[in-house]
Amino acid sequence: MINGIININKEQGFTSHDVVAKLRGILHFKHIGHTGTLDPLATGVLPVCIGSATKLCDMETAKTKIYEAVVLFGTATDTEDVTGKVIKTLPVNCDENDLVKSFETFTGDIMQTPPMYSAIKLDGKKLYELARAGKTAEVAKRPVTIYSIELLNSLKDDNGFLKEASIRVTCGKGTYIRSLCRDLGEALGTCACMKELTRIKTGRFELETAVKLSDVAKAAEEGQPDKYILPIDEYFNEYPAISTKPEFDKLVRNGNPLRNSEISTTVGLGTFRVYDSEGNFCGIYYKDEKSNKFKPEKMFLAM
Repeated sequence: MINGIININKEQGFTSHDVVAKLRGILHFKHIGHTGTLDPLATGVLPVCIGSATKLCDMETAKTKIYEAVVLFGTATDTEDVTGKVIKTLPVNCDENDLVKSFETFTGDIMQTPPMYSAIKLDGKKLYELARAGKTAEVAKRPVTIYSIELLNSLKDDNGFLKEASIRVTCGKGTYIRSLCRDLGEALGTCACMKELTRIKTGRFELETAVKLSDVAKAAEEGQPDKYILPIDEYFNEYPAISTKPEFDKLVRNGNPLRNSEISTTVGLGTFRVYDSEGNFCGIYYKDEKSNKFKPEKMFLAM
């Protein structure tokens, strides 16, 4: 059985769902889910959960993310990136200093209007489905957190005004970089859209250690389908490990609370990786101070 997480380097042209579908074919396993949508234009880190690790999807989606994007100034599109239809062009009269100053407006806890071409649902319909049908809708602003924006480099015209800018964005869950590019343009008195996007980190997963689908396919052909899979318990390696005494293995395998006397070692309060006496990872438990019992937070029994 395959259970764990693969750090995929998503290539341009694939949707996140495409990646999942291809992995199902490569690994001959259906229970697979991704941890956060990347548009077809985007590349980079896409952790994919397999087997009982799919219980991690919501946890990983909530992690802090780092993106590198290229902003194209003077052009607005209906999708807010260069794949869309141009709906507006405006002159650009701003430079690097103006751009860096504008970052302050978009740093911290802010309200952001998501793009119309997104998977957000409105009355049961995804916004991009409405957009493709030629319909418009009022998209409500959403709270997002942007921890930092950094200017990496820029491309200027003969007058020193911005044509393009490469930025690095560290942000929380639900942030649309396309919309940030749009808003940066508007804040500078022009318009803008996203030209390129790479996710270089999400949670503990980084671009340097990500593998392509072709790498996974090759490993599977060589009889090593789990070569690039991070075991679930290693995902939680910041938590200390404890195990049950043999006579209490059935309790932990069924996800029951545990007493101190049922654990093979003495530990204080905290969160723990819990194994049975045979070394099988069962789940994450926390020790409840009031009851003095270990209670299950999330179970990961093999599927």
